[in-house]
Amino acid sequence: MTDSETFLETVEDENRTALSRLGSSKSLFAATGGEIDAEPVLEATGDAEYAAWQTFAGWADDEDDEVARAVFEATADEEEGHYGVVVETLGGEHDPDETPALHEYLRELEGTPERLGGLVGRTLASDRSKTQVVGFFVGDADPQTAALFREFGDDLDGQLERALEALEAVCESEADWEQAEAAATGAIEAAYGEYVEVLEGMGANPKPVC
Repeated sequence: MTDSETFLETVEDENRTALSRLGSSKSLFAATGGEIDAEPVLEATGDAEYAAWQTFAGWADDEDDEVARAVFEATADEEEGHYGVVVETLGGEHDPDETPALHEYLRELEGTPERLGGLVGRTLASDRSKTQVVGFFVGDADPQTAALFREFGDDLDGQLERALEALEAVCESEADWEQAEAAATGAIEAAYGEYVEVLEGMGANPKPVC
């Protein structure tokens, strides 16, 4: 029987290339449409945090499993808090843009193992992109904002741990683990697919420059 440690290792191994590229400097270029400046970076981050808040709040509202519901509620609360911080940093105003492809994918998931797996995939992808946001504000000589996004990254670590613990409690068969794994990979692929599409649309190569 699969366990959460094996599950995580498998998801990371199978999606190593996509996760690596989502953690490259080109991720900010894609997220901002090529406008790598403080305000566009914050706007893009706000879009992602808002979408996450709405996704996980929606899951919490219709989840029957108590363990999973608690995970989704805690995650939604954190993402709502993150969004509030971003809006405050933007001066109190932010109009969310289109829902990212990652969250469009997640909102189609219905089963509890699938949703928990999707949360794992989303967290892995988001952790990579948050690293680039922190790096941007460090390079922009804005350590205070960089510190805020480091805290967001710490929250992602907790979200991942909670999701994996919940998978241990919820998955009763190998089929459940397989559904969770497919959803995790699907979430990463959705994020990576949008990354590639945006970069290619701007005439940029999505592969890192070696």
